[in-house]
Amino acid sequence: MRHLISMLLQNEAGALARVAGLFASRGYNIESLTVAATLHEDASRLTLVVFGDDAVVEQIVKQSSKLVDVIEIAELTGREHVERELLVARIDGDVSAVDALLARFGARLLQRQGSHSVVEYTGRADEIDLILDAMHRVGELVDHARSGIAAIEQPLVAA
Repeated sequence: MRHLISMLLQNEAGALARVAGLFASRGYNIESLTVAATLHEDASRLTLVVFGDDAVVEQIVKQSSKLVDVIEIAELTGREHVERELLVARIDGDVSAVDALLARFGARLLQRQGSHSVVEYTGRADEIDLILDAMHRVGELVDHARSGIAAIEQPLVAA
């Protein structure tokens, strides 16, 4: 099963390595990892995606919470949350077909030189997969980069 985990970490050298090492030592490959500073300069938000057994991942999350660098940790998998990933891709194809694809998905053209277009799209991971599949159908997908998932829990709305 896919697990989406969000952590606030102390912004210190080695903090990310210690968290990643905990997952690696249990034999879990981290599918996606993003990390960036927060509003507080002494903390960073780390979002990671792993696939694995629920019980084992729950145990790793509990062990992660005991690390000195971890301020807060939450598994967002079963909670209401918003997640996004950035795709930047270079596609070589018919300009009108590429433009139609961009309009259909709400993607943005960043650069164009001849039949080569550099595009940007932000969405959920499954939406990124869909646009990549569509790009293969309208031209040659020359190169692409994915940012990894950034996620945040949705606040509870009072009734």
